[in-house]
Amino acid sequence: MNNILEIENLDVHFPINIGTVRAVDDVNWKLRQGEVMGLVGESGCGKSTLGFSIQRLLRPPGKIVNGRILYHGQDIVRMTEKEVLDLRGSKIAMIFQDPLTSLNPLFRIDQHFLETMFTHDKGLKKAEAFKKAEQMLESLGISPDRLLEYPHQLSGGMRQRIMIGLGLILQPDLLIADEPTTALDVIVEAQFLDLLADLQKKFNLTIILITHNLGNVAQLADRISVMYGGNMVEVAEANSIFENPLHPYTQGLLSSIPNIKLDQPKLKTMPGSPPDLVNPPPGCVFHPRCPQAKGVCKTKKPETKTKDGHLVSCWLY
Repeated sequence: MNNILEIENLDVHFPINIGTVRAVDDVNWKLRQGEVMGLVGESGCGKSTLGFSIQRLLRPPGKIVNGRILYHGQDIVRMTEKEVLDLRGSKIAMIFQDPLTSLNPLFRIDQHFLETMFTHDKGLKKAEAFKKAEQMLESLGISPDRLLEYPHQLSGGMRQRIMIGLGLILQPDLLIADEPTTALDVIVEAQFLDLLADLQKKFNLTIILITHNLGNVAQLADRISVMYGGNMVEVAEANSIFENPLHPYTQGLLSSIPNIKLDQPKLKTMPGSPPDLVNPPPGCVFHPRCPQAKGVCKTKKPETKTKDGHLVSCWLY
């Protein structure tokens, strides 16, 4: 299967008063055409920063200081601003966490769609664009009449569907969904995930699903990537991750999920806290919390190796 995206030795830094936050640290990563990749990890591990980097949407002082992001062989890092603007939306689209703050409260829904389409096709007729917006809403299970309403008049689930529609209206190759179910209740969340799965098949989308919710990635993802402290620590097929996690951090994440089938008087937890990315620990960034840490873990960063079909960065293998 061809790779739609290849990330090589990517470093993303945020210079601040007390030092430099190393939000993404020497990440190497590949995304296959047509797959759903779950990107998981604790808050602050670098998931969203990686997603924003792919579209060059980092806010100052954040900046890519090293590495390449290859989209079909083209390096996004070295593209001009115009080339990146042409890429966003038309080839790579993004669904943000909170649709209420992502949608302009002064624009009707139709104005959001028309602006998106006219930005990339200035010769498009208004009537034709409006018709495309109506068809998109119908495919999302929303009445086309809602195009003339404002974001505050829609429910949270509808607003999130509108964000999906805006992402798909130009039929991109790659959709980045950044915590797309955060603002939704569990029933609407389940409907949203079913819709995303249907749209993935219908449009043959490649999706990066950034989330804390391992249940969501279990339902949707073909492969799972686990991040910790700005590092990519394990990548494998979804079933293999759940059945045989190799990295101690992945094992800790999975063991902390409540299981209604087991008699668990207490939830398992990982000791300690995520690392300070201004002054990360030497060696393996996870070693202060790792129950299996060895001497070498404290002094030398592990290389990424292949073990049982997993890419894993750990001195245990």
